[in-house]
Amino acid sequence: MPEQRLEHLDGYRSSKPVRIGNAAFRQSQLDIYGELLDSVYLYNKYGSPISYDLWRSLQRLLEYVCDHWHEPDEGIWEIRAKPRHFVFSKLMCWVALDRGLRLADKRSFPANYERWLKTRDRIYSEIMERGWHQEMDAFVQSYDSKDLDASNLLMPLVFFVSPTDPRMLRTIERIRQHLSLDSLVHRYRFSDEGSVDGVGGRDGAFSICSFWLVEALTRAGRVEEARLMFEKMLGYANHVGLYAEEIGHHGEALGNFPQAFTHLGLISAAYNLDRVLGKGN
Repeated sequence: MPEQRLEHLDGYRSSKPVRIGNAAFRQSQLDIYGELLDSVYLYNKYGSPISYDLWRSLQRLLEYVCDHWHEPDEGIWEIRAKPRHFVFSKLMCWVALDRGLRLADKRSFPANYERWLKTRDRIYSEIMERGWHQEMDAFVQSYDSKDLDASNLLMPLVFFVSPTDPRMLRTIERIRQHLSLDSLVHRYRFSDEGSVDGVGGRDGAFSICSFWLVEALTRAGRVEEARLMFEKMLGYANHVGLYAEEIGHHGEALGNFPQAFTHLGLISAAYNLDRVLGKGN
């Protein structure tokens, strides 16, 4: 796990530095608790009822979220810079507590309802107050920042806001204006000085962000826009329908390949788009 730089190697297409290991294992990424609890909630709903022993483990995680949600972290994109109060991390802490409360209610599990509910609602209010930037007219990447972040497209997908909430619709428009080029969507903006992540250099477009936008548009009722964007994205798959993590400026596959995260976004976007289109038949 300790990270090393191999200075004697050029890397793919001279993409120095070449690293082995991964320094991110030392990072704090508070969004993971929301992703985990949402997965367990869906498994309990559509798969098999979870056990009491698993619930006890989840209780400990939910108490941890209550204790630590207010802390800065490195976020979903694993920034190599000073930790920040990422809106997406706060969002997923909200998801963790929301799904924990739903699970407890659905299964009548013993739960610290009062604390979890109070903390969940506090996170919601803080995101609305500090995660929304009046001048940018959008939800931003982190508190006290003007940077946009495509991860905020997940807000309606996890039922934090209505897909037609005016704030969400304006955020979609800002992301399309500043982070996207046709069907390709970047995670965040790059300037001449580099990115906000402390890594340096420039990313390609992030494939999963395009599928998040497709689904956000679908849920907002902008189905034809979503369908056109989805069909364009299909053209960036390889000959067996697989996607890389990123799409370069000339349409080339970059980054991890195949990228499981990307295909989860693809499946979700395809499922929801097909469900809406099917209602018109």
